[in-house]
Amino acid sequence: MTQNTPPGDRIAKVIARAGLASRREAEQLILQGRVSVNGKTINSPALNVTASDKVVVNGKVVGTPDEPRIWLYHKPVGLVTTTKDEQGRPTIFDKLPEDMPRVMSVGRLDLNSEGLLLLTNDGGIKRKLELPSTGWLRKYRVRVKGAPSDEKLEPLRKGLVIDEERFQPMTVTLDRQQGANAWLTVGLREGKNREIRRAMADLGLTVNRLIRISYGPFQLGQLKAGAVEELRRKVVRDQLGLDTAPELKPAKGLKQKGNTVRRKPRPARPGKTP
Repeated sequence: MTQNTPPGDRIAKVIARAGLASRREAEQLILQGRVSVNGKTINSPALNVTASDKVVVNGKVVGTPDEPRIWLYHKPVGLVTTTKDEQGRPTIFDKLPEDMPRVMSVGRLDLNSEGLLLLTNDGGIKRKLELPSTGWLRKYRVRVKGAPSDEKLEPLRKGLVIDEERFQPMTVTLDRQQGANAWLTVGLREGKNREIRRAMADLGLTVNRLIRISYGPFQLGQLKAGAVEELRRKVVRDQLGLDTAPELKPAKGLKQKGNTVRRKPRPARPGKTP
């Protein structure tokens, strides 16, 4: 016998859409007893809620979901892509403008990598952009030590198996030799942990610089290290196929540039590494 689906959306989805946490974080908050619905603390995310339900997270009432928003961020070397680092290293969130809303990163760039990192206030967008099934090509400028031939790079195009882990084929172009180093352009669609560095090491090459220059249709362009650009609502809607909604206006203090608005990085706080 077919059971009717309860009305509304899953509680974790509602919390994520309100910009209070990612869906996974919301599920943890629920399990920790920090979420209540209509005055009753819940302990399972297996619950649907509607607009008529009062949802409270850490004492804060969940209101109308914010408009889905995406920012382009040029991550510098030396920052970790986590909200808090156990080793006390600076994070990307330490360096973002103070008046930005709560955002989540789409995927990660490791400590020594730089370039384009997408930020969003919407957990659904984050998941959608991270899913392997989305299949968006991510391109990187990669500098390696040595003078590899195009033939040496061919295994990357066919796909490697490293420590019993299979890496999907990459697109690789040998751009130029610059002294003791070579510059490559590498494209991939899955983004496993340190994938490019591990793949190059398997070929006997050491990566000494790695810059992400694009993520699907989104480009790093001339964005300076540490700077943030917010995509206009129309761009977000068109690229992600979202429902029609009013175009976002630049937030206060932001300078409009084409389809984006730009914010300069704030000065480093006293005692913080710039």
